[in-house]
Amino acid sequence: MSQATIESLDVEAFQALFDRCSNWGRWGSDDERGTLNLITPEHRVRAAGLVRDGVTVSCAHPINTVTDIENTSPANHFIVVGGDVADGEKYRFTGDHLAVSPHGLGHSHLDALCHFFWQGKMYNDRPISLVTSVGARANAITIGQDGIVSRGILLDVARQLGVDWLEPNHPITVDELEACEQAAGLRVESGDILLVRTGRQVRKNALGPWDARASLAGLHHEVGPWLKERGVALLGCDGVSDLRDHAFRSTPITHPIHILTLVAMGMQLLDNQNLEDLADACAGRSRWEFMLVVAPLKLQGGTASLTNPIAIF
Repeated sequence: MSQATIESLDVEAFQALFDRCSNWGRWGSDDERGTLNLITPEHRVRAAGLVRDGVTVSCAHPINTVTDIENTSPANHFIVVGGDVADGEKYRFTGDHLAVSPHGLGHSHLDALCHFFWQGKMYNDRPISLVTSVGARANAITIGQDGIVSRGILLDVARQLGVDWLEPNHPITVDELEACEQAAGLRVESGDILLVRTGRQVRKNALGPWDARASLAGLHHEVGPWLKERGVALLGCDGVSDLRDHAFRSTPITHPIHILTLVAMGMQLLDNQNLEDLADACAGRSRWEFMLVVAPLKLQGGTASLTNPIAIF
């Protein structure tokens, strides 16, 4: 599907799509875990059974302290006690300080369910006003504080299409995802963590950074119902999962996939992941499933967390 074939849809059409994807009330009116409920102890045991080589692969980029057109909120990292002042008496150690705004295009992070809202409500019919100036009182990042562990699956769309990267504004379709499944000899199932590779970092390395707020490959909106049907527990991408030039571009809706996942389904998102090392590890083994461990920070009331997902083969 090319960019030109994406029709322009209105808010009413998006509401119908939202309703198709909604999990509100599915796990009770008090639920804040959303699709993480799909990861059962049996899923974790199954994931552990995928470990054969004892090899670990990080899915995160280094914390980014350099400003560019993508990273408009660079992390502030300072050495507050350095070796140049360590005298062995007053200073017997070194230390540093880190401050970061996790959202945006510059950092690998996990979105909490309170990050986005639709029609004034976030996941499970809670008012967005519960996200206050002193922290989120519901749907916060602490929901995953005990760690997220399940079978991870990488669907490498760029590889499947025989290109180094998807061009910005390439809409990833259900057909393309299912072609990746067929090539990998597996099927995305309930409780899985799905990672989708576009080759964004390869393009950035070759051509330099670009304004990904204006143009970025991402999921076609009809992937939303597919994610719910398959029972995906957590979604990640080397972009932000959203297609920039999407079908609802003439409406106030800026991130349809963010809304359909975080708000309608209660599905957290791993944004800006480094999937290049993982893609190499999968291709080298001809194996696209692995144990994946995600450990967000125990940040009370947070809307996101920096995180370093670890794939274990």
